[in-house]
Amino acid sequence: MENFTYYPQGVCSKQIDFEITDGKLHNVRFVGGCNGNLKAIGRLVEGANAAQIAELLRGNDCGGRGTSCADQLSKAIDKALAG
Repeated sequence: MENFTYYPQGVCSKQIDFEITDGKLHNVRFVGGCNGNLKAIGRLVEGANAAQIAELLRGNDCGGRGTSCADQLSKAIDKALAG
Protein backbone atom coordinates (compact mmCIF):
# COMPACT_ATOMS: atom_id res chain seq x y z
CA MET A 1 0.00 0.00 0.00
CA GLU A 2 1.43 3.36 -0.99
CA ASN A 3 0.45 6.52 0.92
CA PHE A 4 0.07 9.87 -0.81
CA THR A 5 -0.41 13.43 0.41
CA TYR A 6 -1.51 16.22 -1.92
CA TYR A 7 -1.90 19.93 -1.17
CA PRO A 8 -4.83 21.24 -3.23
CA GLN A 9 -4.99 24.69 -4.78
CA GLY A 10 -7.96 27.04 -5.08
CA VAL A 11 -10.30 25.13 -2.73
CA CYS A 12 -11.23 25.12 0.96
CA SER A 13 -9.53 21.83 1.79
CA LYS A 14 -5.85 22.13 2.67
CA GLN A 15 -4.67 18.55 2.28
CA ILE A 16 -5.76 15.26 0.72
CA ASP A 17 -4.37 11.97 2.03
CA PHE A 18 -5.04 8.62 0.37
CA GLU A 19 -3.60 5.22 -0.39
CA ILE A 20 -3.45 3.25 -3.62
CA THR A 21 -3.09 -0.52 -3.55
CA ASP A 22 -3.20 -2.52 -6.79
CA GLY A 23 -4.74 0.48 -8.56
CA LYS A 24 -7.54 0.86 -5.97
CA LEU A 25 -8.20 3.89 -3.75
CA HIS A 26 -8.33 3.53 0.01
CA ASN A 27 -8.64 5.81 3.05
CA VAL A 28 -9.28 9.05 1.16
CA ARG A 29 -9.23 11.85 3.73
CA PHE A 30 -9.54 15.61 3.26
CA VAL A 31 -8.27 18.15 5.78
CA GLY A 32 -10.49 21.23 5.84
CA GLY A 33 -13.30 21.94 3.43
CA CYS A 34 -16.93 20.81 3.64
CA ASN A 35 -16.55 18.03 6.18
CA GLY A 36 -19.70 16.00 5.46
CA ASN A 37 -19.42 16.19 1.68
CA LEU A 38 -15.74 15.28 1.69
CA LYS A 39 -16.29 12.34 4.04
CA ALA A 40 -18.97 11.17 1.60
CA ILE A 41 -16.53 11.35 -1.32
CA GLY A 42 -14.07 9.24 0.67
CA ARG A 43 -16.73 6.60 1.32
CA LEU A 44 -17.98 6.57 -2.25
CA VAL A 45 -14.54 6.03 -3.76
CA GLU A 46 -13.29 3.46 -1.22
CA GLY A 47 -11.93 0.42 -3.07
CA ALA A 48 -12.69 1.90 -6.51
CA ASN A 49 -10.32 1.93 -9.46
CA ALA A 50 -8.16 5.04 -8.98
CA ALA A 51 -7.84 5.92 -12.69
CA GLN A 52 -11.60 5.64 -13.20
CA ILE A 53 -12.31 7.87 -10.20
CA ALA A 54 -9.84 10.48 -11.47
CA GLU A 55 -11.61 10.51 -14.84
CA LEU A 56 -15.03 10.75 -13.20
CA LEU A 57 -14.14 13.67 -10.91
CA ARG A 58 -11.90 15.62 -13.31
CA GLY A 59 -13.27 19.07 -14.18
CA ASN A 60 -15.88 19.25 -11.40
CA ASP A 61 -16.34 22.94 -10.49
CA CYS A 62 -17.26 24.51 -7.14
CA GLY A 63 -18.78 27.98 -7.17
CA GLY A 64 -17.11 29.10 -10.41
CA ARG A 65 -13.61 28.52 -9.05
CA GLY A 66 -12.59 26.41 -12.02
CA THR A 67 -11.87 23.53 -9.66
CA SER A 68 -13.28 21.78 -6.60
CA CYS A 69 -12.11 19.40 -3.90
CA ALA A 70 -13.25 16.53 -6.13
CA ASP A 71 -11.31 17.96 -9.09
CA GLN A 72 -8.27 18.38 -6.86
CA LEU A 73 -8.60 14.73 -5.83
CA SER A 74 -8.48 13.80 -9.52
CA LYS A 75 -5.25 15.80 -9.88
CA ALA A 76 -3.82 14.10 -6.78
CA ILE A 77 -4.66 10.66 -8.18
CA ASP A 78 -3.16 11.53 -11.58
CA LYS A 79 0.06 12.65 -9.90
CA ALA A 80 0.21 9.53 -7.74
CA LEU A 81 -0.38 7.20 -10.69
CA ALA A 82 2.26 8.99 -12.78
CA GLY A 83 4.79 8.18 -10.07
